Amino acid sequence: MKNISKTAVLGGGGRTGNFLVNQLLEQGFSLKLLLRNPENFQIQNTNIEIIQGDALDFESIKSLLKDCQAVVSTIGQRKDEPLVAGQVTKNVLKAMKAYNIDRYVLLAGLNIDTPFDKKSPKTVMATDWMKTNFPIIQEDRQKAYDLLEESDVNWTQVRVPFIEFSDESSEIAVSLEDCLGDKITAFDISRFMIKEMTESNYSRQSPFISAI
Repeated sequence: MKNISKTAVLGGGGRTGNFLVNQLLEQGFSLKLLLRNPENFQIQNTNIEIIQGDALDFESIKSLLKDCQAVVSTIGQRKDEPLVAGQVTKNVLKAMKAYNIDRYVLLAGLNIDTPFDKKSPKTVMATDWMKTNFPIIQEDRQKAYDLLEESDVNWTQVRVPFIEFSDESSEIAVSLEDCLGDKITAFDISRFMIKEMTESNYSRQSPFISAI
């Protein structure tokens, strides 16, 4: 696999994104971050290059991905704002093709469905709750998965349950069929995503991860 020295990060200004950025830096990666409000970003490091812009804007994504070898995203739906999942995925895939970037690792909820799922009643209940209460957001997130499937890039969509924002780490369960636990820390999400970015153990798959 192509050596990854510089990584494009989407969602780095968010709570999970902060954990991801810190761990990427600790592991020696150079980063490019797309931020709408750079003045609010607290992490200072000479290995961070900040691009001001919006992930819904293709030119912003194109500027972000230039000179990078991989893309990681923890971007989520913003309250009372335009849908992000489908459009951001479309923008990222288009820019990846333009720059011949192959690796894309992104975070998603356990409510995404894939043809390989064998969801337990508890996971089905959580998925159905999302479909009932946020149908438009759910459809948009499912559309993002469909766009990934239709692409020819090396992507991994990491599905997670309730996120605890802490530095605690525990053994995690990984499954392609069902979410086996109720929660996971942002630290463990970040650790898994970085490892997956470099190793591609779940290429073109959507693993569930959770604390055991």
